[in-house]
Formats: sequence, C-alpha cells, structure tokens
Amino acid sequence: MKKILYFLKDYKKESVIAPLFKMLEAIFELIVPLVVAQIIDIGIANADKTYIFGRCGILILLAVIGLVCAISAQYFAAKAAVGFATQLRSALFAHIQKLSFTDLDQIGTSTLITRMTSDMNQLQSGVNMVLRLFMRSPFVVFGAMIMAFTVDVKAAMVFVVAIPLLSVVVFGVMLITIPLYKKVQAALDRVLGKTRENLSGARVIRAFNKEQQEIEEFNESNEILTNLQLLVGRISALMNPLTLIIVNAATIVIIWIGAREVFDGALSQGDVVALVSYMSQILVELVKLANLIILITKAVACGNRVADVLGRESSLQENATTPVVTDANSPMVEFKNVSMNYGKSEEEALSNITFTAEKGQTIGIIGGTGSGKSTLVHLIPRFYDVSKGCVFIAGTDVKKYPLIQLREKVGIVQQKAVLFHGTIAENLRWGNANATEEELWKAIEIAQATDVVKGKEDGLNHMVEQAGRNLSGGQRQRLTIARALVKNPDILILDDSASALDFATDAKLRMALKTIAENRTIFIVSQRTSSIQHADKIIVLDDGEAVGMGTHTELLESCEVYREIYDSQFKQEERGGFS
Repeated sequence: MKKILYFLKDYKKESVIAPLFKMLEAIFELIVPLVVAQIIDIGIANADKTYIFGRCGILILLAVIGLVCAISAQYFAAKAAVGFATQLRSALFAHIQKLSFTDLDQIGTSTLITRMTSDMNQLQSGVNMVLRLFMRSPFVVFGAMIMAFTVDVKAAMVFVVAIPLLSVVVFGVMLITIPLYKKVQAALDRVLGKTRENLSGARVIRAFNKEQQEIEEFNESNEILTNLQLLVGRISALMNPLTLIIVNAATIVIIWIGAREVFDGALSQGDVVALVSYMSQILVELVKLANLIILITKAVACGNRVADVLGRESSLQENATTPVVTDANSPMVEFKNVSMNYGKSEEEALSNITFTAEKGQTIGIIGGTGSGKSTLVHLIPRFYDVSKGCVFIAGTDVKKYPLIQLREKVGIVQQKAVLFHGTIAENLRWGNANATEEELWKAIEIAQATDVVKGKEDGLNHMVEQAGRNLSGGQRQRLTIARALVKNPDILILDDSASALDFATDAKLRMALKTIAENRTIFIVSQRTSSIQHADKIIVLDDGEAVGMGTHTELLESCEVYREIYDSQFKQEERGGFS
C-alpha cells in the first residue's frame, strides 16, 4: 500500500485540510449536548425564555459553522481522492505498457481491466471516506468520553468499558473480512474474464449452439462470487447489531446511574440528557466507523492488488541506454543456437534455431499449428527473450539495443489485425507520425488496399471504429500491412498477416513486396506454401525445431515435412512445375 499512497504526495495540503475541517465540525458537535443541558437546567427550570432563545441561537450558529466545515472537508477530500485516482490510474496504465508479453500473458487481460476499473473505484471511494471520517469518528468517540467525564465521573466510567468492547467488535470484523475481500475480487476477475471471453467469441458460441453451456459456466462462476459476497456481507452485517447492543446496554446503564444521582441531587436532568446525547453520538460515529472500516477493508484489498501489478518488474529488462552503431557488413538478422521457453514452462517452444537473413532477402517461415512460427519472429523485436543462444540484428545482440531503437528497425504485422479508433490516416501514421499523404498512398498501394480506402466516401479520413469492427478481416489485414510499410523499417515481418486475403490478392501483395525487398529484410510467416515458395530462404518448423532450410525446390527434395504441407495444398501432378 505504500506504493499506492505515494500518489497522494501532490495532495498533501488537501489531505491535511479535509480532516482538520471534519475535526472542527466534530468539536462544535461535542459542544451541542452541553448547550442543551444548559437550556434544560437553566432556561426551562427558571422559565427564562430569553435564555432559551439565546442558547437556541448558539445551537443554530453551531449547526451553520458545522455545515460549512463539512462542505469544505468534502470538497478537499473529493479533490484529493479524484486526483489520487487519476494519477494512480495513469501510472498503472503506463506500467502495464512496460510489461513484457510474458507478464501480460501471466496476469491476464480481464485481471488488468479489473485493476483499472473496479479496484480503482474502490480505492478512490476509500481515500475519500478516510479523509472525511477516519480521524473524525475516533475523535468524536474519545471526545464524547472526555466530555462525559466533565459532566460526571461515575457515569462516564460506562464509556470506559463500552468503548474497548466496541473496538474489539469493529476491528475483529475488519481482520476477518480483509482476506475475504481479496477472494471476492479474485472471483470478480474470473467473472469478468468469462464475460470478456463470451463477448469476443459470441459468433462462435452461437454457431456451435453453446449458449446454454456458456450460461451454465457463467452462472457457476457468478454463484461462487455471490456466495463469497454473501459470506463477507454476513460477517460485516454483524458489526451494526453488535455495536447497537453494546451502546444501547451502555445507555441503559447511564440512565439508571443518572436517575439515581438525580434522585440524590448529585446530578441534574440536563446532565443526564447530555450523557445520553454523548452516548448517542458515540453510537452514530461507531456505525459510521464500522461502515468506513468495511470500505477501507475493500480499498486495502483492492490497493494491494493494484500494488501487485505496479510492483511487478518486467521480465524483459532493458539495460542499454546509448544507441547501437550497426555493422553494415553483418547479416541483418542472425539466430545462433536459439532456444526459448514461455514463462516457467520446461517445454521449449523453440529448440536450437540457427540461420542468417541478409539485407534484401525474403525469408519464408512455415510449419504446422504450434510449431513456433510466431515465437520465432517475436524474438526479433524482442517481444520475448531467448532462453539460450542469441539473436543478432546488424551484428549486435538485440539485448544490447535500446528497445526504442530496436523496434524502430522492425515493422511487424501480427496474426490478429488490430486497428484503433480514428481515421485511416491516423492509423497508418502509427508507424511514422510525419508521413506525407503520398507516402501513405504508396504503402496502401503495395498493401493492395487502394480499393479499401478509395471505396470509402471520406478516403483517408474515413473513421475506423474501435478494433476496426466496421471493416472486414481482409480490409483490416491490408491496412495493418500498409501501416507497417509506412514505418519504412529495415526488417518487415508479416506474421500470417494475409490469411484473410484471397489467393489473387495474396499473389499481388507478394509481387508488390518484391519491389521494396532490395533495401530491407522481409519475413513472411504463412500456412500457405504459395505465399512463401518464392522466398530466398524458407525455414520449416516442426514442434519448435528447424527440420528444413533452403529454397522451395531444395525443400521439396530434402524435407519431408515441407513436402507433406505442399502436397496437402496442391495436386501431386502440379508439383513438377516447381521442381
């Protein structure tokens, strides 16, 4: 939680002023029973209307001052809480951007969304209420006890017994519920994860008539969350009745003691009313404190979850700070005995991969599902780190590059075409913010997306909806290829990025890429042999191992895996045209 509270540093003034105003309000509130006692013992006893009206005027003044203090405290507390949450949310988002792909895979998207939304809202509410009530309520409780001693020591001893009993109840419930609230938030993560999975896969679920099964699985997760919430709720609900029992019992004792002392002449009726008023104030404040502690418990649990993410160091460490001077005579990309494991998995996703890719070469990568094709190309921009061996770019280990310099050299088009809300031009300029309109159209033409852009009424200014949902899969893929081309990278990686394109468009794309291949190295990952058969070098992967490497013609003769893939996609008799 210390990391979380750090974000209140810019709101120190508000964090001090808000509790002070609440303390002032509490002081004026503690004076009220004494004024009421004076009205009863002096004004009413002597039938002195002037005195009564004068004291009522004091009560009104105390109420107005208390209201001003309360509003001021609320303003400063809200300002601090909102500012704190804003800074923390920004810091969390920035930290998430620094986490490696491995970290994001391990934490999970739904969990991070919960941290950014539900947990953050609980924290903001918690800070707001703490600044308003955390000092005020204990101050009123102990202040009321001290004021009771100024009225009557014997009756005030009841407060000395009641307050520790109340503290045991309040803090006992808090200690029990804190770990349970952590479980509640974890269960909420699972519910949100299930919801997100169903919303993103709604079409698949309906295509397979799995709605009922998904509803049942969701209800199961929701039932677990509900049961946890009910358990925490039942325990928390004990706080109010238990405190009420203790306070009401104390009130009865005070009235009994007070009545005897009034009868003996040692105490006035007004004093008894003042004592009961102080006990009532304690009751109200303890109820507030009980609810506050429940809120704090939730906030602490949520704060710890946010702190867990903030405290997580990226598994991808960047040690280089000075730009690397590249060697023009070295291969553009070189893998030396590279092996790679995901996370703590003992199974290798890639095993002992060695190859070179020169500037101007096109490298094809092919293999079955799960063979490690995407893993291999993700090592080039250092999305993941190798477990063994080294990856070199222009003669330098990728780990020695500043990440900004390394990733400026690489343009990658992922398997899933992702576009963002904004115009087509804004999306294309992600790779180069200063790209001219001419450069955009050149990239669009190479990516075979001219008809996509010209087909829109606004052209480059056509608005793309979130995730590009107003475009087809093939249109999204072509625009993401254009985005990578606008960047004009030294290394262009197309990670199965033409899977939604028809064969004719795919062929035109490959022909267009040849016109720009001379000045860069191109990696094409594909399931189709037609997409990579004209590559200068083809790497065939099978279960993470390179089982073949060479040209299309060489691999048809020497690599059984490649031959099987090719034969499964083309008629056997057509093979002669390529061998």
